[in-house]
Amino acid sequence: MHSLLFPLLRLLLAFALVGAGYTAAQAAPPAETDAAAIADSDGNAEAAPAPIAVADIASRISDDERFAEDVILRARDSDAIVRLTPRLAAIERSASAKAKLFRRDELMRLPVLRLESLERHWAFDARQFAYWQLDLKAATTQYTEDAGEIARRRGDWIATRAQAARGNLPAALSGRIDAMIAQLNQAERALSVPLLKQIELGRRANRLDASIRAGQKGVSAAIDHIDSRLVRMDAPPLWALGRDAGEDAQPLSAIGTGLGIELEFLKQYGSADIGNQRALHILQWLLLAVLLWLALLARRGRLPTAAHPDYGQVLRRPLSSWVLLAMMGVLAFEPNAPLLVHQIAMLAALIPVLRMLPPRTRERFGAWPMIATAFYLLERLGFLFTANALIYRSYLLGLALCSMALILWMLHRARTHRRTTPATTTDRMLHGIAVVSVALLATAAASNLFGNVSLAETLASGIIDSAYMALALHASVNVAAALVHACLHFAGRAGIRIIGDSSEALSRSIARGLGVAAALGWVIFALQRFRIWRPLYALAKDVLQHPFAFGELSITLGNVLVFVIAVAIALLSARTVRSLLRHEVLPKMSLPRGVDNSIASLSYYAMLMLGLLLALSAAGFKVGQLAFVFGALGVGIGLGLQDVVKNFVSGLILMFERPIQPGDVIDIGGTNGRVRQIGMRSTTVTTFEGADVVVPNGMLLSEKLTNWTLLDRRRRLEVPVGVAYGSDVARVMALLQAATVATPGVAPAPAPAVLFSGMGGSALEFSVRAWTHDYDEWVLVRSALVTRLHAALVDAGIDIPYPQQDIHLRSVPDGWPAAPHEPERDAPA
Repeated sequence: MHSLLFPLLRLLLAFALVGAGYTAAQAAPPAETDAAAIADSDGNAEAAPAPIAVADIASRISDDERFAEDVILRARDSDAIVRLTPRLAAIERSASAKAKLFRRDELMRLPVLRLESLERHWAFDARQFAYWQLDLKAATTQYTEDAGEIARRRGDWIATRAQAARGNLPAALSGRIDAMIAQLNQAERALSVPLLKQIELGRRANRLDASIRAGQKGVSAAIDHIDSRLVRMDAPPLWALGRDAGEDAQPLSAIGTGLGIELEFLKQYGSADIGNQRALHILQWLLLAVLLWLALLARRGRLPTAAHPDYGQVLRRPLSSWVLLAMMGVLAFEPNAPLLVHQIAMLAALIPVLRMLPPRTRERFGAWPMIATAFYLLERLGFLFTANALIYRSYLLGLALCSMALILWMLHRARTHRRTTPATTTDRMLHGIAVVSVALLATAAASNLFGNVSLAETLASGIIDSAYMALALHASVNVAAALVHACLHFAGRAGIRIIGDSSEALSRSIARGLGVAAALGWVIFALQRFRIWRPLYALAKDVLQHPFAFGELSITLGNVLVFVIAVAIALLSARTVRSLLRHEVLPKMSLPRGVDNSIASLSYYAMLMLGLLLALSAAGFKVGQLAFVFGALGVGIGLGLQDVVKNFVSGLILMFERPIQPGDVIDIGGTNGRVRQIGMRSTTVTTFEGADVVVPNGMLLSEKLTNWTLLDRRRRLEVPVGVAYGSDVARVMALLQAATVATPGVAPAPAPAVLFSGMGGSALEFSVRAWTHDYDEWVLVRSALVTRLHAALVDAGIDIPYPQQDIHLRSVPDGWPAAPHEPERDAPA
């Protein structure tokens, strides 16, 4: 019995692994119940069953009995597998319904929008199936592990029984061994029930996986077929339909069938409750609360709206603003939602788009936004006429011609307007887009007339849909920018210094970022509507995934792109964190001098290093692949980067020791100035003449550094004063002391001092010494002190002598007169 159960369990385990979604499962090798070696899935030989020592038999029996009972209890509680069955059945019904309704030849005749919706539906089924596979693996992993553990323990006990049969073992222990083996067999039989359920689910999952893959391939092939029809005639000429319009009529039941599938997809998508749906709902309700709150503040006059009329319009219409942003959020956060959801969102935003356009846009374009919106609505209603080919193509032709006429009229108006107003860059760009649109609409009309309906539909709907999307994105960016501006203004008034000091600049930067994102979104939307995005995406994917091998290092352009984006995000995040620490967090904490700058700088560089490592990981680099790079970097450091490493280490020492900090006044290497920034490699010093001097950090540690403001901001002033001989020394010292004490900016402690320093060649010399607590103003304080000293001496009638010397002539050369007089012009010098 044992020799049959053990191979059967191994076989069941192999089938279970296949059913759980493994791409390849190796068949379990036949195993004997004695000490035969068993090969694992990696090809490594497992340890053969080993007999249990006699001294350990009692304790092992106790452990294995508990293990067997736990396995039996877990096998009975197979509710997790039972709960997975309805989910699998739901996915099977969805896939079966689509497979039965549309066969491969029928898919070729469906509109491209219906095919794109089917493609999303199949992708949704594939994602749900992938989630189901993960849940199945999580629910059955314990059973497969238990099966392997049972086999291992039973093998040990069988080996022990075989060894006991050849030796002397008490009968009681032999009976206990047989009982233990029987209990493990019972646990194995109990475990076979959930394993059989797992195998059955795995078989159904394999069939479903094949069905989903086939459905996706069929829809993808149909879309490629329709794209290939864009360059060839696929219908009779329009004038040929007039003789027998009923020949190409299609029943409206196809529309009803497609709508039923869309509604079923919508129901499944809503019941799935995917994470991005929950996040979108939270953001939508939070956005509504913020808009209503800001609107209330604006009505109470706490937010200025007169200076920004565009923003004032947003705060006066919070509900329209919310509907617009909420519907745009559906397109951004749920790109894989049913197309019906996107169409409903676009239609729901019709009125808010017109209401939330900036006033300057309405003044510039007049009635054009309303007309473009009306054309979009008419284009959406075109499906009502698809039952009759003649009516539908005539309707499509009328839309193309009317749109072309409207754009030509706008070009005429713009030309008249440019005669009085010079054209801007935006005007020239819009003029170019309008000219291209006229050419595409003319091509669409001609294609419709001559029988290329696919190309006509693509061009006409692409122009109309892209125009409406441009309006919607423009209005959305205006609303989002107004919302950001109001929030930043309120935050600045609330006392957040980092925002209050640069709220306008930050608001403009965010508005530009939103504009760039909207422009990229519009380009992608337009490429999708003109059937260009799919082949362009495939080409870009092939290019970005093409590998380039350099020895053991293999990279792709996609890896490089991911690395660059990740580094940019890390740099932006590091700068933001450093700014928050410097301006908001650390100033509110009681920290020693210079600690705040060190924390902010070290946090910045730590985030950069972490971001670099994450960027390398995101780009697909492994430690083994980076060994060559790090080795080359080590060689470079050893050969020519000693100074760089020295300066880097010096920067770390400066961060921790803090001998200087931004704002200190220092003298280093003949440079006198104020420290502006301390980096990891160098420090920037701004001289008092206005020049920025970059000083390597190694120089700050290796050379003599004078820091005038290391512990405080005091500065001693010393002014030499000379008076004429004959002046009263005590009186002079009293006058100088009084003038010094009365000078504004002179610190009372330490007290000023006047010293009689000596008797010079022309004057009695005094030295006035005083202190000021404001280093930044010491030059002005010294100037005021000198002015007061001079005024005090002049008022007291004390002379300030000029330098003078007495010359005594010991002998006079021959030819010189007895008394000095003005030498003649021709006298020798």
